[in-house]
Amino acid sequence: MLNIASLGIGAVTFVLALFAFIPFLGWANWFLIPMALVGLVLGVLSRSTMGRNVNIFVLIVCFVRLSLGGGIF
Repeated sequence: MLNIASLGIGAVTFVLALFAFIPFLGWANWFLIPMALVGLVLGVLSRSTMGRNVNIFVLIVCFVRLSLGGGIF
């Protein structure tokens, strides 16, 4: 059950992270990173690793986007 919640949070966060790739919307990643961290915690608590891996991928995408925009853009 925790894995399904983790996958759901990861999927929603990833879709929102795709919108944050639009120029001048990079600041949205600051709100998406805590969401992905909650999904990561749920994924760690579950038996399966897929939810955890999805949220790790989303975190990497968000951090790369923040580094490209200098943390703001």
